[in-house]
Amino acid sequence: MRAAWYTKLGSAPEVLEVGEQDTPVPGPGEVRVRVRASGINPVDVKRRAGGRGALDSALVVPHFDGAGVIDQVGDDVDSGRLGNRVWLYEAQWGRNLGTAAEFATVPESRAVPLPANTTFLEGACLGIPALTAHRCVYGDGPVEGQTVLVTGGAGAVGAYAIQCAKLGGARVLSTVSGDEKARVARAAGAEAVINYREEDVPARVAELTEGEGLDRIVDVEMGGNLEASIAMLKPNGVISAYASEGEPQPAVPFYTLLYKNLTVRFELVFLMPEDAKQKAVEDLTKWLAEGEMRHTVAERFALENIVAAHEAVESGPIGKVLIDPGI
Repeated sequence: MRAAWYTKLGSAPEVLEVGEQDTPVPGPGEVRVRVRASGINPVDVKRRAGGRGALDSALVVPHFDGAGVIDQVGDDVDSGRLGNRVWLYEAQWGRNLGTAAEFATVPESRAVPLPANTTFLEGACLGIPALTAHRCVYGDGPVEGQTVLVTGGAGAVGAYAIQCAKLGGARVLSTVSGDEKARVARAAGAEAVINYREEDVPARVAELTEGEGLDRIVDVEMGGNLEASIAMLKPNGVISAYASEGEPQPAVPFYTLLYKNLTVRFELVFLMPEDAKQKAVEDLTKWLAEGEMRHTVAERFALENIVAAHEAVESGPIGKVLIDPGI
């Protein structure tokens, strides 16, 4: 099969290769998927660059997310799944072969039926961003009637978080850094969008909530936003954080948090409880089938152009960068 891989860590031009690899065979409980689209996340490029620890395999075919058609099943898998359209998540977790190839094998549960109204390109957008968003929104139960702030609402996780909260009956606010990103956040369902470069976010949130504050914050920059987050949250509020690149080692103002009885959640999608993943899959499948989900594709590349695709992710695009092995 055609595939992309790396055998050492470094920049995309230095380490990524494209060529022929053995086509994988599904083991017991696994399915093989002919990949029609491979989704690239920031974690994929950070792992390749060495920002997430040492290389743990002699050869890595990257990418956790994707979509395609099941063409082979392993022992203990119903043969009725052959030919199913599916979207994939965690394809490279705990293994070295991801979706940047013509074929990928995954545990059966990681190949989720893709509704007929959803394209392969859209399905490859889901994975890490959609599951992370769902957990950040629903990690403490229903959000109906709550006010939720999603920081970075035009990002892949942020846009899905807005949708998850809105579909759960929450009032959703969002922060962004510019007009184009504001349009994405509004299209996802944010009632109000705040440009954090031009406005005082806590003051604007106080105005929008008539001084009541927020029930929950889904946060892309936990450390950098912590002071403002504490100020904006109601007592017993929640910060559900999935990144903190700007301030990766924030100081914890213990008593400030304590005297508002705030909860800070740290959400890594790979270690989410299995029941939380399955609940996310159930909700996402329902919303997809009902035509409720929006997806933003930034750019689409051929497999041979994976270097340019990784560089596009590193440039900070609006939306998901995809590889189409069929181009």
